[in-house]
Amino acid sequence: MTDDTHPRPRRRMRDMLWTGCGWICVGLGFVGAVLPVLPTTPLLLLAAFCFGKGSPHLRQWLLDHDIFGGPLRDWHDQGAIRPRFKIMAVATMALVFGASLMASAPPLVLWIQGICMGGAATFILTRPNGN
Repeated sequence: MTDDTHPRPRRRMRDMLWTGCGWICVGLGFVGAVLPVLPTTPLLLLAAFCFGKGSPHLRQWLLDHDIFGGPLRDWHDQGAIRPRFKIMAVATMALVFGASLMASAPPLVLWIQGICMGGAATFILTRPNGN
C-alpha cells in the first residue's frame, strides 16, 4: 500500500512536524526575551506560522498570549511594529556594529554587516507603528 491510500497518518505526521517546529521557535523566542542576541518577535512569528500549519489551537494561544500576543497581532493585522521594539532592534544592531568596530573586524565584514543591518533597520523603521 502507498501513503496515498492512508492520508490521515501522513497528515498527522505533517501536523506533528509543523507543531514541533513551532515549539522550537517558541522556546528560542522565549530565550530571546532574556538574551538580546535572539530576535524574539520574528521567532514567535515563525512559531505562529508553524502552528498555523500544524495546530491552529496553539497558533491562537500564541496570538492571545498576555505578553507576546500584542506584537504578533500588530504584525498579523497591520504589518506593524511597536515603536519601542523598533528602537530596541535598531539599537541592538548599532551595538553589534559598534562591537565589531571595537573588535577591529575586517573591512569586508564591516561592509557586509553595514549593508545587512542597514537594510534590516530600514525595513523595520518603515513599517507602520503598532499599538
